[in-house]
Amino acid sequence: MAHLTLAGLSDDGRRLLLVSARGVEFTLDVDDRLKAALSGDHARLGQLEIKMDSALRPRDIQSRIRAGETPEAVAQAAHTTVEAIMPFAAPVIAERQHVADRAQRASVRRTGAPGGGARTLGDAVGSHLRSAGVNPDTVDWDAARREDGKWTLTAAFSAGARHGIARFVFDAPGNYAVADNDDATWLVGDAPAAAAAPPPVSDDIARARARRAAATEPDAEELLPLGDDAISMVSPETSVEAYLEEVPAESDAAPEEPASEEVETPAARDAEPPARKPARKRGRASVPSWDEIMFGGGKSE
Repeated sequence: MAHLTLAGLSDDGRRLLLVSARGVEFTLDVDDRLKAALSGDHARLGQLEIKMDSALRPRDIQSRIRAGETPEAVAQAAHTTVEAIMPFAAPVIAERQHVADRAQRASVRRTGAPGGGARTLGDAVGSHLRSAGVNPDTVDWDAARREDGKWTLTAAFSAGARHGIARFVFDAPGNYAVADNDDATWLVGDAPAAAAAPPPVSDDIARARARRAAATEPDAEELLPLGDDAISMVSPETSVEAYLEEVPAESDAAPEEPASEEVETPAARDAEPPARKPARKRGRASVPSWDEIMFGGGKSE
């Protein structure tokens, strides 16, 4: 590295004239960065360097950090190094931590507590984690400002099989926090509300089919075979007619007309009498045979 010595000032006063040990002359622009460096204003010097070397303005860098982006992500977007943006990012990171600490002292509105709950967020989280055997100090709290002015509070935790990032909404003017996801609800000790079971679906068609099937099924008693007792009561030696009631004779039968008196002649005596139709028996029902009772069927078969 060559050592330069100040030799003077240019005629227009905008450049310094420098010369090396070998007599080589150099010039250096007198700008704001040189003035800040000579006065010892390092913050001013860093800001000026960002304006020259970064694709983002210092205000944009701080806005993105306040919204929750990491310094690494912002530095990549600015096409510069993390060290170059830290003079502007550091104050905002401190602001985010301050808001996260304040939010833990704010009241938390819990759905599972009467009246919404008035316990502070930090106390609710600490009590629940200690009951699960977890140290509350292991939770990593952070905050980021939203576009509407409220803050999103995050808490990265690990409690046995349960781990995640709980998210809360912190209202700084109202000084209260509200759980914004299931992890946040669990972290404060409120179990998510169980979904109500849907009512049973009425199946009218199935019930109608069941009723029709029951109506068409034959009576079980009619299908039972004759038992020994019933068979012993009716045996081949016993006349079936004894168990049947006599049917009374038809009362509307026409009375027989008295035979007319005829004079018998010799020719009539020699002639054969006309054939008579067999009289139809009346007054008794047809009795089925024993085989018809035991094995079914009728005379027509």
